[in-house]
This record gives sequence, C-alpha cells and structure tokens, in this order.
Amino acid sequence: MRCLVTGASGFLGSHLVRQLLVEGHEVIALMRVSSQTPRVGDWIDQVKVVRGSLEDVPAISLKLADDSFDVCFHLAWFGVTAEYRNDPAQIATNVAGTLNLWKLARERGCQHWVGLGSQAEYGPSDTVLHENLVPRPATAYGVAKLASGMLTEKMSEMAGMLHTWVRLLAVYGPGDDPKHLIPSVIETLLAGSRPALTKGEQRWDYLYVVDAATALCRIAETQAVGTMNLACGETVILRDLITRIRDMVDPRLPLGLGEIPYRNDQVMHLEADITKLCTATGWKPHTSLEEGLRRTVEWFRNEYSHAK
Repeated sequence: MRCLVTGASGFLGSHLVRQLLVEGHEVIALMRVSSQTPRVGDWIDQVKVVRGSLEDVPAISLKLADDSFDVCFHLAWFGVTAEYRNDPAQIATNVAGTLNLWKLARERGCQHWVGLGSQAEYGPSDTVLHENLVPRPATAYGVAKLASGMLTEKMSEMAGMLHTWVRLLAVYGPGDDPKHLIPSVIETLLAGSRPALTKGEQRWDYLYVVDAATALCRIAETQAVGTMNLACGETVILRDLITRIRDMVDPRLPLGLGEIPYRNDQVMHLEADITKLCTATGWKPHTSLEEGLRRTVEWFRNEYSHAK
C-alpha cells in the first residue's frame, strides 16, 4: 500500500510510520513545518516528507500535486493535551481541516480513510465503553472528534470510499508527550524528585504504542470498516501502575500519592470493549504492561542521560 500519514511526527504517528515501513508499505509523512523531533530520526530518510498543517490544506495539496495514495491515516490534530480540551480551535481548525484533508485524499485516489477518534467522544462513563453507546462528549475536543468522524463517514459513503473511525483510549511508550501521566512520573523520578499525584484510585485501560500502531496497520491491510475502539481491553489501578514505575526507576524514591485533589471532571474508570476490532482484523494486544513499562522507562532513562 501507499499511505499518507498525517501527524507523522507525533507520538502514535511516528510509531505508525515505523510499523508501516517494517511491513513493507510506502509512506508519505505529513508533518508540521516546525516539527523537529527525535521520534522520526530512524525513518525520515525512508519516506517522502511533506511539511504542512490542517490550517492550510491547499498548500499541502500543491506539495502532493503528483502523488496518489491508497490509504490515509489521519492522526494530525490541534490541541490534544488537557489545556486545549475546550479551545475554539478544536472546531475551527480540526473539523474544517479534516474535511479539507478528506477532499484532498479523495482527489488523490484514496480508497480507505482511517481516522483517529477518541474515547472523549463517549463523554463521562463509569461502564465499559462499547461502540453502540450513544456519544455524549463533554468537551470541545470530544465534540470535534465526533463531528469529524461522522462527517468523513458520510462523505466516504457517498464517494464509495472505505471508512474506519478508531476511538483511541490511552496509549503509552517510548517518545510519549512529557505532559502525559506516565512520562511525567518517569521524568520526575529520574530526576530524584517526588511526583505530586492524586490518590491514584482511577482504573484506566493503557495500550502500548507499538501495539496501537500495529492495530492501525491491520485495519488497512484487512480493509476493516466502521467505528472501533482501540485499547488494551484490561484496566490497571493507577496507584499500582505508578508504584511499578517507581520500582523500575528506584524503589527507594517516595511517591506523592494524595497530594493533588481529583478534578471535578476526573475520569475514574476508563475501559473499552475491543471485540469489534479484534474480530474484524485478527489483531490483539501483544505487549504486557510490565514489558511495555520497562521499555518506556529505559527509553526515558536514555533520553535523560543524554540530556545531562
């Protein structure tokens, strides 16, 4: 397959490009002009790099004037961290940019649109997330993801294009954004400090990033369509997860469990049913939490030592 990957320099995007190349596919990597990241260093010479953003899809179109592709993996998104969850640009930039990108993909002969959605589309829930639940997003981020998925699904249906919308839960692994919980805890502990934390009673579903990238590959290779959850399918209590990380870094270090109060909108239970994805593609999670955390800690340990 010849694939366009948007958000290719992002956390999951960089792993997806790497996995596509391992499996013998050709990749066009769309990255922001400002992207300068160590995540892409091992594969950047093996792909066609196109610089651009969702704010200016016409400029991307000019750079892809002579290119066609079979599959578009759309991972690019403005504002994925907590401080942007209700930013107006969630709609103005992301939804409009996604629709423009879909039109570009259709013009370039794309046969399968694979878009990255989010568990935020479901809204707050204390039950296992199933694809047939009625979405009730509580943030602009969740609304924008839901709208993008519904609009591209309808346009794909009318154009005769395959469409898959992947609702991602929580991923972790090498190269993760330091603002996220797992890398933040690791970096704080590597510095010999005590991370300030909530009580850690939350029960979350974490998937290792390489497994997530492999799942996206399987979706395209099997031409699986529809809305699907992407997760591990099992949960871990956060205080247990954090304690495991601490023990991998240095068992003597203290943890600041309970030093931060829960937010009013704190997600206490995050878990998804992944039966639909597994049945449609034959994929299943491969990496245990213990092994995934070990690899992640080692990656950040190497980064920390090089930064000294």
